[in-house]
This record gives sequence, C-alpha cells and structure tokens, in this order.
Amino acid sequence: MKVLGISGSMRKTGNTALLVTSILNRVREAGIETEYISLADREIRPCTGCEACKDAKWCVTEDDDWGSIADKMIACEVLVIGAPTYYYDINGQTKNLIDRTYSLYHDRRLAGRRAVGVAVCADRGGERTLQTIEGFLNTHEFSYLGYVNGRGYAPGDVRRDEKAMTQVRQVADKIISYLRPED
Repeated sequence: MKVLGISGSMRKTGNTALLVTSILNRVREAGIETEYISLADREIRPCTGCEACKDAKWCVTEDDDWGSIADKMIACEVLVIGAPTYYYDINGQTKNLIDRTYSLYHDRRLAGRRAVGVAVCADRGGERTLQTIEGFLNTHEFSYLGYVNGRGYAPGDVRRDEKAMTQVRQVADKIISYLRPED
C-alpha cells in the first residue's frame, strides 16, 4: 500500500477524519493506492514501559488492535496521521498508538517513509498537537511532507477553515509529486 491515513479521533466522522480522508481522496483521484483507518472503534492499550520490546522487536502487549495497524504503518510509503486536540495536545488514543511504536524504534522499522501530520482543535492547541506528531515522526526518521492544522468543533466545521482546506490540497499534491515524480 502506498498511502496510509490514520484518524486518531474518537469521532468516526469528525473533523480529523474529514481532513485525513480529504487528503486520501485527492491522492486516490491521482491513481495512487490509499487505505484509511479510524481509531474510533479500535482498542489500543497504552505502553507499559516494560522494555520487553527491545528483545522481541515488537510490542509484547497483545489482544488489541495495535499490531494490525503497526503492520500497515510498516507497509506504507507515506503515512498521513491525524489527531484531535484535547487539553492543548494530542488525544490519548493516538498517543497510545504512537507510544507503542517504541517497539519498532529499536530496528528503525519505520525509518525512510514520508509523512503528513494533521491536527484539529476547537480553539487553540493545534500547534502543540502537531509538535507531538512531529516528535513521533522525527524520532522514527520519517521525512516530513507537511501538515494541516484545522479548526472546528462540531462534525464538518473544519470545512469552513479555508486555510486548512488549502493545506489539504497542498500536502496531497506533495504526496502525489513524491509518489509520481514523472507527472
């Protein structure tokens, strides 16, 4: 799979999902394979800090949805990861996903991919959410293709954020240019 989009929002059709899927839709329209995952109905337990992953080379916490998502992250060429802002930072479900990727860090299993960060806030704090996402991406040696920082609370509100919708088009076009440089 070429481009994997993940919405970390607990609102399955909320603003984060809208921005991530808008990017994917534009990329798909260019003929590039995409896949979308919502964390809304997924169980992802937190990292326990057990350090057993250093030897196992994989998170030893089992019986949740993290492993199947991690497999898709490893398989993609470009990751679009989005999260809503809760209390001026990334929401817990997305943070759990990110923290568990520590198990992939030891062998740099995510390094070399490209990525886009997406944040949504009702008022303020989206910049901090993007910083957390960027920290994750930088740690895993992703190359950053850009970001989208949207504002909205009720589902669909972010469509009125003209700056965010422009950023959606710009980062989607960067993904397309990266994956189809001949165009």
